[in-house]
Amino acid sequence: MPRVGLLGGTFNPPHVGHLVCATQALGQLDLDRVLLVPVHEPPHKGMEIEPGVAHRVELCRRAVEGEERLGVSLADADIPGPSFTVDTLRRLNERSPGDQLTFIVGGDMAHSLPNWREPEAILELAEVAVAEREGIRRNDIIDRLAGLPVDRVRFFDMPRLDVSSSLVRRYVAAGRPIRHLVPEAVERYIADAGLYRAEATA
Repeated sequence: MPRVGLLGGTFNPPHVGHLVCATQALGQLDLDRVLLVPVHEPPHKGMEIEPGVAHRVELCRRAVEGEERLGVSLADADIPGPSFTVDTLRRLNERSPGDQLTFIVGGDMAHSLPNWREPEAILELAEVAVAEREGIRRNDIIDRLAGLPVDRVRFFDMPRLDVSSSLVRRYVAAGRPIRHLVPEAVERYIADAGLYRAEATA
């Protein structure tokens, strides 16, 4: 049974932190593949600068080029409207019922899991893998998830990288280099498509 990790997000744009998270999950959780799952529309917050879901999907594809065990899923991107994790997992289970799914989240997101839509169903459909960083303690998360099946929650180490999509967008808008903050193919696509420039985002 293939063990498939899922890393969801807006990926606006994908950056090295996303790839480090995916590769650490692969190695530490003994996964066969990790798929980036760009959302069509985030459920709880709008995007300040939205180049369009097609651009964000292509950025994800460029980010994982040449990475044999990384890929991109369109389970959310192909469905208009807000994306909820439980719905995504149900679609993926229907499409590939033989896959064993692991949904990858940061510690801050794991802390809020009880407030997500149908958290019990999420943990039935997939394991939840929590990237541990400084500042979010494992015991705090376990305590927060009291009442949920915590045996379905796993942890892996993630180095602290102060890189974010909003930082990358700000650098592009200011004309600053983003080399090594994003994969080279992502850097080229952003430049060629004219994404995130000050005149494009004003």
